[in-house]
Amino acid sequence: MDRKFLFERNLLSLSKSSPELCVRLSAAKTDGNLYRFLVSRTGETIAALVLPSGSARPLHSTVDPQREAERLTGASGEEGFFVFLGLGGGFAPLAALEKNEQTKQVLVVEYGCDGVAELLCSKDYSGLFGDSRFHLLVDPPGGAIQAYITGHYRPALHGGIRAIPLLPRTEGLKAFALAHGEIKQAVDACGRDYSVQAWFGKRWFSNILRNLSPAEQSCFSLPPVRRAAIAAAGPSLDRQLPRIRKERAEVFLVATDTSLPALLNAGLEPDAALSIDCQHIGYRHFFQGLPEKTFLFLDLASPPVVAARSAKTIFFAGGHPLAQYIRRTWRPLPNLDTSGANVTYTAFSLAENLGASEITLYGADFSYPEGRTYARGTYIYPFFEKLQNRFFSMEAQHSAFLYRDPFLEKHSGENGVWRYETESLRFYKSMLERKTAAKNRREQDGTLVFSLAGERKISLLAAGSPRQSASEFLASYKQKIESLSSFDGNDDEERNIITTLLPAAAALRRQTPLAADLFRETRDWCAAELEKLIGRLYL
Repeated sequence: MDRKFLFERNLLSLSKSSPELCVRLSAAKTDGNLYRFLVSRTGETIAALVLPSGSARPLHSTVDPQREAERLTGASGEEGFFVFLGLGGGFAPLAALEKNEQTKQVLVVEYGCDGVAELLCSKDYSGLFGDSRFHLLVDPPGGAIQAYITGHYRPALHGGIRAIPLLPRTEGLKAFALAHGEIKQAVDACGRDYSVQAWFGKRWFSNILRNLSPAEQSCFSLPPVRRAAIAAAGPSLDRQLPRIRKERAEVFLVATDTSLPALLNAGLEPDAALSIDCQHIGYRHFFQGLPEKTFLFLDLASPPVVAARSAKTIFFAGGHPLAQYIRRTWRPLPNLDTSGANVTYTAFSLAENLGASEITLYGADFSYPEGRTYARGTYIYPFFEKLQNRFFSMEAQHSAFLYRDPFLEKHSGENGVWRYETESLRFYKSMLERKTAAKNRREQDGTLVFSLAGERKISLLAAGSPRQSASEFLASYKQKIESLSSFDGNDDEERNIITTLLPAAAALRRQTPLAADLFRETRDWCAAELEKLIGRLYL
C-alpha cells in the first residue's frame, strides 16, 4: 500500500482512543530514516532500527515474527494486563489480544514521535489500534505510565500483570529503563492495594451499607478553625502531653482513634476523634467512651458498632469506590483523603478541610523508638494486662508484639535514640512526607508544625442533604447490581456500579479464582447483603 494511505488509515484507527496523540503524529516527520524496513520469510514487514554506525538492527525475527510473538506472549499464566515496551511491528501486542482470551488490557510505551510516525507508514496497524483493549503512550511525561496502570489495572478482574520489552528497541536506552521503573512502582502500589482489598473487601462493603441509616440522620457541621493539633499514638506522645495541655485552649485538638484513650487518661478532651479502621478491633479504642463535646469522624466503611459509641458522629467518604459513589449520587458527605493508608494522614486531611492555617503533629513517630510501640494509655496496655499470667508477662507480650514483623530494622537516631522501623511504617511516613512536601514545615521540641496560611480554605465542613432515603437508595442500588451481566459495563453508570463491587470481588477471588465464576459470585453476594439489610432495617 501507499505510505501516505497507510499512515492516514492508522491515524484514523488510533483517533478513537487517542485523538491528542494523532495530532502529534500528524505533525511528526515520516521521512527521518530512523528505520529500514525488511520483509521476513513469511512475508511480514519488519522494522530494523538504524544504528549510529549506519547498520540496522531488526526488531523482530526475520524468519517468522508472528510465531516469535506467540511464543513470547504464550508463556504467560493468568496475566490479563500486558505492558509492552516498544511498538515495533506490533506483533506481540496483537498476539496477546488475539490468543489470550483473558487479556483485558494491552499498553504499549514508545519514545520518539517521529519514529512512531515512520512505523505507521510501513504497515497496517488498524487491527491493533481498533481494539478497545489497546492503548499507546508515546513520549509519556514522568508519572504518566504509573498513573495509567494504577488507573486501569484491576487485579481482581485482570489477574496478573506482565511487562515485556522489545529488547532490540529498548536495550541501553535510559527512557525505557525509567519506564520500567514506573511500571514496577505501579505494580507495587496496585499489589499493596489489592492485598488490602482481598482481606477487607467484603467487610468494607457490609460496613458501608450498614452505616447508611445513621449517616442519613447525621446533620452536624463544624465551622473553620485557625490552628489544629493532631495527636498520633507514637511513644513520643507521652513527653509531649504537657505541651498539648499548655496549648489546649488555643487549638482544635484531633485525636486519632489509637491516641484517644491516652489523651483521656491524661485529662485531655479532644474536639474530635477520627477512625478509618474497618476492623472491629478498633472498638477497643473507644471503651472509655467519648466526651459529650467530642465529634467522632468516621470513614463510612468503619464498623457500625463504633458509630454507635457517639451521639455526634460525622461520616466522611474515604477512598472506597462505593463510598465515593454514595457521595456523588446519594448524599454529598465530607471527602477526606485516606490514600496514605494510616489515620494520622487522614487526620491531616481533616485539619486541611477545616481550614487550619497551622497544623501541629504530636506522637507521629512512624517507628518504635527504643523498642516502644505505643504511647501509654493506649488500648494495647489494658489488653495485655488482662492476658498476662505467670508464663506470659506484659513485658513478654510487648516484646512478642514488637518482633512479630520478621523484617524489623534497627536504626540509630539523633541524640543516641535508636528505633525500629518496618516496611509499613516507612510507607506511612513517606506518604505523609509526600502530602506535606510543599508545605512550610518546622520542627519544634520534637513535634512537626506545618504552616498552611496561603492555602487556607474558609468553608463549613458538613454533609449535604440526602437526595432520597437510605432505604430507597439501597433498593435502587440492589436493582442496578442485579441488572449487571458481566464486569464489562455497557455505559458509564454500569461501569460506576461495577467499580463499587471490585474490592468485594478481590476478597471473593481468594475463594473463587476462576474469572467466569467471580462475576456471578460477586454480584450474588453483594445483592444478598443488600437484601438482608433492606429486609431487616427498612421494610
